Amino acid sequence: MVILTGNTLTLAEIKKVLFEKEKVEPTEESMLAVKESYNAVKRIVEEERVIYGINTGFGKFSDVLINQKDVKDLQLNLIRSHACGVGEPFPESVSRAMLLLRANALLKGFSGARPIIIERLLELVNREIHPVIPQQGSLGASGDLAPLSHLALVLVGEGEVFYKGKRRPSIEVLMEEGLTPLTLEAKEGLALINGTQAMTAMGVVAYLEAEKLAYQSELIAAVTMEGLNGIIDAFNEKIHLARGYQQQVDTAKRIRAYLSGSQLITKQGEIRVQDAYSIRCIPQVHGASWQALDYVKEKLEIEMNAATDNPLVFDEGESVISGGNFHGQPIALAMDFMKIAVAELANISERRIERLVNPQLNDLPPFLSPEPGLQSGAMILQYCAAALVSENKTLAHPASVDSIPSSANQEDHVSMGTIAARHAYQIIQNANNVLSIELICALQAAEFKGVEKMADKTKAFYLEARKIVPSITKDRIFSKDTEACSTWLKKLDINSFML
Repeated sequence: MVILTGNTLTLAEIKKVLFEKEKVEPTEESMLAVKESYNAVKRIVEEERVIYGINTGFGKFSDVLINQKDVKDLQLNLIRSHACGVGEPFPESVSRAMLLLRANALLKGFSGARPIIIERLLELVNREIHPVIPQQGSLGASGDLAPLSHLALVLVGEGEVFYKGKRRPSIEVLMEEGLTPLTLEAKEGLALINGTQAMTAMGVVAYLEAEKLAYQSELIAAVTMEGLNGIIDAFNEKIHLARGYQQQVDTAKRIRAYLSGSQLITKQGEIRVQDAYSIRCIPQVHGASWQALDYVKEKLEIEMNAATDNPLVFDEGESVISGGNFHGQPIALAMDFMKIAVAELANISERRIERLVNPQLNDLPPFLSPEPGLQSGAMILQYCAAALVSENKTLAHPASVDSIPSSANQEDHVSMGTIAARHAYQIIQNANNVLSIELICALQAAEFKGVEKMADKTKAFYLEARKIVPSITKDRIFSKDTEACSTWLKKLDINSFML
């Protein structure tokens, strides 16, 4: 059971909820804070104090006063009008994360929503009822308005959900589960949609995949080194301590551990004095990507526990302050940084692929072909990797440097953070395929050089990988191998090879 307080959710805990279906519940203390915040909003409505989003319009309509009898209609109208997203739905894991993160934000007690709102969000998580949320349509400031509106629709019995593998009308599933649609009260619609939970949820899912991919890239690179008789001296700890980046030191250490006892790696001067940069500079390049990923992790764990709606209710309603915590710039920059970091893991991987298949750069059969000329072998696998890294270069263009004014120029600078998070996820999928191609080629190269000479850890990895990708004995449809390898890597627990 993962316990939510609004302040302490970690990536490790969210991983359990998203992928291990761990149940979630709030603390009594946090729910008490929620109730006090709701009571404060209730008093504001009764006293007819003019507060943005409670009894005014939204955005450019912030100066329009709403009659007390229309406050509930205001919230429902907000949700319906803002549910204008387009495109393919977010993966269910992202939708699930959005539910969890929105509940956690409301639990901070600054939003004025009733406890029943949090309870219903967590019911959806625990019963695996996931809103259908289109991916496109958020500017990432004033929050992720369109995506979160599609989430909020489910609470009122509208929109659609994914449930038990099917896409269905929300009202049908709620009725089956004995959940009565809610009627939103003052500020609750705004509290549900005025936040960064779409970009943060997409960012969390992307980061968890990127972290796994980054570890796997090192192990795959180690197999490549064996296939190319790579020089281990470049991984000597003294070199990396001399520069001082801990992530670089750690990457070199893991590579040394993977290759411990290998008879395929060499010392400088035995075959050549130095390797190409794509081999020799693995700690420097991968280590720099780890620095970026560490930055992303830090920002995500802050944002996962942040109050990001507007206005925020303080001091039992005595202070209701309008601000801009919904602005997604911190996550937008982090997502753009992650895009670059992962794209670089793919870039250097593609260069190692070239060294594995190009007969001018190695002593292996041309293109790792079993019959060069008659059989093309891995020739076009490198083409595919090159296409993927080229696509990544366009996706890596920073979304956060763009801004388009909205709401009649009231909202005149936006983050585009959700675009950045979506593109980061696409880059990660492409990078996973590039690394799969490197692994296919590295396995074949190591086989030519002698599996019995591999290090214990890389040999164990080789034997497991060969269950997924057979040896290349003749040309075949290699897209099937790449897809199988990519799927396997996503599920692989690399810890067993890191011990």
